[in-house]
Amino acid sequence: MITFQPITDDTIYIAQEIQNSNPNYNRMENGDPTRSIEELKAEFLNDQTESLFIKLEDTYIGVVDYLNHNPKDGYPWIGLFMIHNDYQGYSFGYQAYIALENRLIKRGVEAIRLGVLVDNKKAHSFWESVGFTYIKESVTNEKNQVYVYEKLLNEVTHFQ
Repeated sequence: MITFQPITDDTIYIAQEIQNSNPNYNRMENGDPTRSIEELKAEFLNDQTESLFIKLEDTYIGVVDYLNHNPKDGYPWIGLFMIHNDYQGYSFGYQAYIALENRLIKRGVEAIRLGVLVDNKKAHSFWESVGFTYIKESVTNEKNQVYVYEKLLNEVTHFQ
């Protein structure tokens, strides 16, 4: 069963291990295969986003960073959704996304957006497979080109 647990100062090292298990993504995002504890503290331990571990039973398998209200467009955004490299390819990402979506629907969220790095073909395929639709191209604060995707959430999704 997939559950979520807040990332804290005491557990940030686990988030670093998950993030650094995906060096290709890190290179696409910031040109470096690894992220430091300081970088991840700034990203995950702030009062703007909700940063959570994705857990399968008692095992930390991923992270998700979520912005409840983006002041630029009024939408909630998924900032990062990452599964540890060792757990990719087993449908855990799909299961974790469905659990996250159900959590958001229960909170009254009606639509969600996210940005995918233009060159991240694996992520484009994943987000489209769970029902996201491309809406536009944009540039992040870090000057990365991203495709913005959106999904309307209307009812709790169940595993098929």
